[in-house]
Amino acid sequence: MRRILIVGAGQSGLQLALGLQAKGYDVTVMSNRTPDEIRSGRVMSTQMMFRTALRYERELGLNFWEGLAPRALGLGFSVAGTVPGVPGVQRPVDWIGRLDGYAQSVDQRVKMAGWLDAFAERGGRLVVHAAAVSDLDFLAARHDLVLVAAGKGELVSLFRRDPARSPYTTPQRALALSYVHGLGPRAEHPEYDAARCTIVPGVGELWVIPTLTTSGRADILFWEGLPGGPVDVFQDVEGPGEHLTRTLELLEWFVPWEYGRATAVELTDPGATLAGRYVPAVRDPVGRLPSGGLVLGVGDAVVVNDPLTVQGANSAAKCAASYLASIVERGDEPFDAEWMRTAFERYWASARHVTRWTNTMLGPRSPHIRALIDAAARLQPVADRIANGFDDPSDFDDYFYDAASAGTYMSEAKVPAAGGT
Repeated sequence: MRRILIVGAGQSGLQLALGLQAKGYDVTVMSNRTPDEIRSGRVMSTQMMFRTALRYERELGLNFWEGLAPRALGLGFSVAGTVPGVPGVQRPVDWIGRLDGYAQSVDQRVKMAGWLDAFAERGGRLVVHAAAVSDLDFLAARHDLVLVAAGKGELVSLFRRDPARSPYTTPQRALALSYVHGLGPRAEHPEYDAARCTIVPGVGELWVIPTLTTSGRADILFWEGLPGGPVDVFQDVEGPGEHLTRTLELLEWFVPWEYGRATAVELTDPGATLAGRYVPAVRDPVGRLPSGGLVLGVGDAVVVNDPLTVQGANSAAKCAASYLASIVERGDEPFDAEWMRTAFERYWASARHVTRWTNTMLGPRSPHIRALIDAAARLQPVADRIANGFDDPSDFDDYFYDAASAGTYMSEAKVPAAGGT
């Protein structure tokens, strides 16, 4: 029985650990927290998982909360701006695309704690310890394969940044999120749940995401602000109450239609807020330990995108599924550096589409992208196609990135290519 060590207890690490466990591997997981510490801790993310990622969980029997989490049947976009003759901030663009399969969000405090419990109950070895490079140096010789699925801390230094695949060297957004109860329904399509993004030109973006948290159904209010801009105001907040107050003030100023349904919200728990920023990066997947041993990076350890396109949990699930297949197919052959790079490139074949799309959306939006977003408000198939691109970002290659392709697509869809947002 091949022995595998996985360091990190997030989406990619635990999904992979439970998948390998089901295949009969001897798996050890190192987590820096116990399940109870995760449950009672601070929120970790703004996850929203689409059809393909949810299918990977379902195939492994890990969809423990599928019947409890709200089902987002659509994905909407709005653009804040002015309308001639109408005072105040308006929505000159507002649309919702129907998803081919519902999306769901489960607070990672709920999911990771539950998956850790399941891993231990099924006979897995759980070691609660904040691993350092020296720990891996000692443990590598005792395992056939060591995988690092921790996207922060000292271990990330094992994986060198790949400048050819990493165009940004500084954070592109200042992030601030709140999990809340009490958000009212949208006036448009109140009959079903949807995740919604509002673009505020020159300011940033706001996501509103239905989720399941430790206290039941909730919504995530998630600001992505341009660094140094009017939304980048969360560095000095004193406690979660002030964090929520600033969040609501920003809603009132920049997206009053969302503020109107948020006047009665309250935080779900004392750990329901988070703020920060990080640099998107792709890293060399093979890390070399001081003793010469090798480790393979997983998920955010080697491909980390800004959460603007809510792809983090999806990418982690796809990475885990890809690595699981590569490990099983390897049989009894050694997990050498050549195999590690091949396994990563297999995953990168899909991950590159997420990185390209996210990095594009982080930058200034070109006229043809603004025209596509405008067009979706006038033609439902365009809205539906953009929405379903969140499940399969490779589809954006066909029409999203250059003006000629976008113009051809809009012309075929009988939507004027002119326009701007």
